[in-house]
Formats: sequence, structure tokens, C-alpha cells
Amino acid sequence: MELVERNPSARPTRIRRVFVTGGTGYLGRPLVQQLVARGHRVTALVREASAGGVPPGATVTVGNALDASTYAPSVPPADTFVHLVGVRRPSPFKNGAFRSIDLVAIRASVEAARASGIDHFVYLSVARPAPMMRVYQEVRQAGESMIEAAGLNATFLRPWYVLGPGHRWPYVLIPVYAALERIPATHAGAVRLGLVRRVQMVRALVNAVEHPATGRCVVDVAAIRAGADPDHAA
Repeated sequence: MELVERNPSARPTRIRRVFVTGGTGYLGRPLVQQLVARGHRVTALVREASAGGVPPGATVTVGNALDASTYAPSVPPADTFVHLVGVRRPSPFKNGAFRSIDLVAIRASVEAARASGIDHFVYLSVARPAPMMRVYQEVRQAGESMIEAAGLNATFLRPWYVLGPGHRWPYVLIPVYAALERIPATHAGAVRLGLVRRVQMVRALVNAVEHPATGRCVVDVAAIRAGADPDHAA
């Protein structure tokens, strides 16, 4: 997979119309801010109670992320769909919520995107295989399969854990990861399941929006960290 460095401060060559689910979340809010600042036209899907948290400059759509009928009419004229809805702070104890929220939400988003003729679907998936969070991985993999079955051009971003405000405890693991990456037997797994920072994740999402895939493209942890975007489908 060829990686091409991008200048995050450069203006995009084309203005995108972007529909974002989870626009007030941990990644959604900074992503919407960045997209608006870069001149894109953004619509954010939120619950009524969260409408005030949408960054200025974005259009607000109030709806239920688990029910496409509540927001699908608001998706056009978007050409890009970014799906960020999911259980907050995933853990092995939230398997039921992964099935009742994450799985249902991506099914609704795919339905709405397909009905609206979306050109490019950006999906926050998860790195795998991994020794824990099996149900979470299965649900996210099912989401990828739904998107592919719908025939949508798509970029799948696969982080493992995103460091940032309120998500700092894994910082203590950084030296451990560094050591594992130096050992041949554990290098591949440590890189695949490496930690990324929120600023890196948001930059990768912006890159995915501005450089849409044709077919299917996977952005793994190494690419997220590098701040590069794959130009070729995986």
C-alpha cells in the first residue's frame, strides 16, 4: 500500500459535503471543527439534548442514530458519510451495548447512505485480530461487511485505542509498546494494536474525507500515526 504525505494545513482541492453521525462525540466534535475550518459543508447528526454541542458553522440534524428514517431525508446533498456512533469507552463488559448500539447504528447509517447515493463512506472500525474485546471486533467487522455489501466506496480506519482527554490511563503503556515493537516476535502485533493520539485520529479522518477511496481502503495504526492516507484500495 503506497502512502503519500499530506500537508494538514493545505486547503482542500475540492469542497466536500459531509454528513457526520456522532458529531458531538470524542472524535466527532474536533472532526467537525476541522472540516468546517477547512471549508467543507458539514451536517452533524445529534440527539436533541446534544444539539448545542455542535461546533459553529455546521448544520444540525436532530435524529436517532439507530433509526435511519429519523434522519435519512437530511443526508442529501452530502457526498461523504462519516460514521462515528458507538459505545463510549469500549470495554469487555459492554458486549450487549456493542450489539444493541454499534451494530444497529452502522446498519442504519448504511441504509441512509445507500438511499442517498453517497459517494464515499468513512467508517471508524477497529484493529484486529486482538486478544481481547472479541465482540467489539466482530461488530465492527460486521459493519465493514455491511458497507461492502452495499457497494459503497469506503475507507475503514482501524485504530485500537485513541489517547486523549479522559482517555489517558494507557499512556503508562507507551514504554511497554515501545519495547514490544523492538522485539521481532511481538513487533507486528504491537504495531497493529498500537496507541494513537486523538489529534492523529482526527487528521486521519480529515484525510479520508478529502481523499476518498475508490473501492475499499484500510487505514491502519501505522498510517494513522504517520499522518498519511493510502491512495490505493487494500
